[in-house]
Amino acid sequence: MELSSIAKPYAQAIFEIAQDSNSVSGWSDFLAAASAVMSDASTKAFIASPSKSKNQKYDLISALIAKASSKELSKQESALIGLVLNNDRSSAIESIANAYEFAVSNANKSKNFKIISAFELSENEINVIVEDLTSKHKTTVSVETEVDETLRGGIIIKEGDKVIDTSIKAKVDALSVSLSVN
Repeated sequence: MELSSIAKPYAQAIFEIAQDSNSVSGWSDFLAAASAVMSDASTKAFIASPSKSKNQKYDLISALIAKASSKELSKQESALIGLVLNNDRSSAIESIANAYEFAVSNANKSKNFKIISAFELSENEINVIVEDLTSKHKTTVSVETEVDETLRGGIIIKEGDKVIDTSIKAKVDALSVSLSVN
């Protein structure tokens, strides 16, 4: 699996934690230090060593990152180190740091959504959707609407490669698949 595919879910989770705790720059510093430590050849050799226990690896990596960042690690930062080491994802830490920085830079930009519905949405309905999306994403939101009568009802919301499909067509298709399996 490509490192960027592995990194994206980690980075998104870290970004959400950082936003909630108002520690976006702190996480940037931590991830930069973690990336520097884990990309070192000696560290890679130590992590790859089968003679070292997971606890030994965790203790050393935590100490090195704390020293590199010149601060004691938070519980969440320590938990991330443990998670990365336990899942053998230490090679992805640089990609995680890059994906996190990408999320940070995109957070200050507006998000564009495409709303597909079975019928023309009223201004009030569009405003309610925009308010919900703005609240959820904590940024400026713009929407483009489209009518697709094959949906029968409900809406589909798209942002880049993310899709939320609440259409009746999707529900009927899912029911059809589940009935044909049984």
